[in-house]
Amino acid sequence: MPGGDMKKNILPKKVLLEAKDIRKWFPIKKALSFKPKGFVKAVDGVSFSIMKGETVGLVGESGCGKSTLARTILRLIEPNSGELLLEGDDFLSAGRHELKELRKRMQIIFQDPYGSLHPKMKIKTILGEPLKISGYGNAVKRAERISELINLVGLKDEHLSRFPHEFSGGQRQRIVIARALATNPGFIICDEPVSALDVSVRSQVLNLLKDLQQSINLTYLFISHDLSVVEHFCDRVMVMYLGRLVEYGSRDDLFNRPAHPYTRALLSAAPQIREKDRRERITLEGDVPSPANPPEGCRFHTRCPKAESICKADPPMENLGGGHYSACYFSMGGQ
Repeated sequence: MPGGDMKKNILPKKVLLEAKDIRKWFPIKKALSFKPKGFVKAVDGVSFSIMKGETVGLVGESGCGKSTLARTILRLIEPNSGELLLEGDDFLSAGRHELKELRKRMQIIFQDPYGSLHPKMKIKTILGEPLKISGYGNAVKRAERISELINLVGLKDEHLSRFPHEFSGGQRQRIVIARALATNPGFIICDEPVSALDVSVRSQVLNLLKDLQQSINLTYLFISHDLSVVEHFCDRVMVMYLGRLVEYGSRDDLFNRPAHPYTRALLSAAPQIREKDRRERITLEGDVPSPANPPEGCRFHTRCPKAESICKADPPMENLGGGHYSACYFSMGGQ
């Protein structure tokens, strides 16, 4: 069949998650007063969309708001404002009963595989808890589902009678993944899922996540500090700085044609084994500003080597083409 005809038969990807202007400000309490003296602007006007079946990476320095954004998306932390649509359903305005149903479709894998498992619960109880809460079948059906889950992540039924401390870090993370899959979600947030694991185990867990994505059609938001993992694992990448997205686009655009000065500095700091992959190191002056008192305009301009007076006004997200966006007056155009 000619290539042109094949393209006509390819259906456009469906938007699974759409976030619009999400904000989460934490009040700074003042002694002997109910009125806060200020706010920590952890997430400040973040908008993005994730297509069904893709993996979107979220990167940035520690404290930039990545994990807060993840928990806000799941409403583990309530946002101050914004809109969040899960396959068209308004997640943020959902009531208690609606929220319980919607949460079956969204789950999270936490960074610490030991801290996120109850140390006094056996694995079969840990995997059974979300099934009970979600009202999944009777005891027999739940036992069958628990067995299916533990086998799905490469462990055996005999492991179900053990406690978390009897497993290695990689095995514990497999159990955490199994628990996240219990309610058969379509969207999973992976919050630094391999950073606490040995290097030799990371690839095994990443391969498991990729296999699961292909076999049961999962969509991931993948948060990580390790840019080499993000480059290997993600389809698109979002770069966050001080509560805002500064650049996003395809993996190739971000790693081969970074446009925002912060993205370029971030990539230059990543260690590379091969000489040909190494970039000229960009050293940023000054400290990261406080999210309680962020700079006006571009949040990055106080450390940016290209900053000028215009940067004191908020830069718009500029479309560089091909789904590549950068919030900078001096974007390099992806060159």
